[in-house]
Amino acid sequence: MAQSTILVLLGALWLCFLVLAAVVWAMLRQIGVLYERVAPVGALMDSGGPKVGEASPTMRLPSLNGGGVVVGPGRGRAQLLFFLSTSCPVCKQLLPVLDSVRKDEGHWLDVVLASDGEEATHQAFISRRRLGDFAYVLSTELGMAYRVQRLPFGVVLDGDGVVRAKGLINNREQLESLFHALEAGAASVQQLAKQRALAFV
Repeated sequence: MAQSTILVLLGALWLCFLVLAAVVWAMLRQIGVLYERVAPVGALMDSGGPKVGEASPTMRLPSLNGGGVVVGPGRGRAQLLFFLSTSCPVCKQLLPVLDSVRKDEGHWLDVVLASDGEEATHQAFISRRRLGDFAYVLSTELGMAYRVQRLPFGVVLDGDGVVRAKGLINNREQLESLFHALEAGAASVQQLAKQRALAFV
């Protein structure tokens, strides 16, 4: 009797162990998936596309909100090209910030939202998110010109169409870091941090 009880207990312990192992394995898989999906912290500069200090390619693109958009040299005004997707959660969270930037910095900066895909999908997105005051372009070529691989991605051009800062953007602070890098003449917030560190050496 006692022996059978011990065997039952051992069986129950093994069953608990196997269930626990399965739970741990499932959690590790989910952590791996999350690690792949979460964008890296910081407005990390991408090495592809025009480098900081180089002229942007010139493009003339129609805006979904009417009129046209000229990207590149000869504009006389700075530009923020913000690459987004209608299915990108971080992009959606940054839209109110971009609207604030557009209103507050409009005396020197033009904000251009850029994406690709079906026009009808983006028209619905514009209506739903109230983006009618933005220049909004659909251009696969523009994204390819800057080698945009992850979103959201921002590029700041000066009034001469020269790339002054660029990088992945995850929050308001990282968006503002592109402008800080522009003002300081740095390629990215990482380079700006290095410059400041060297100044104290």
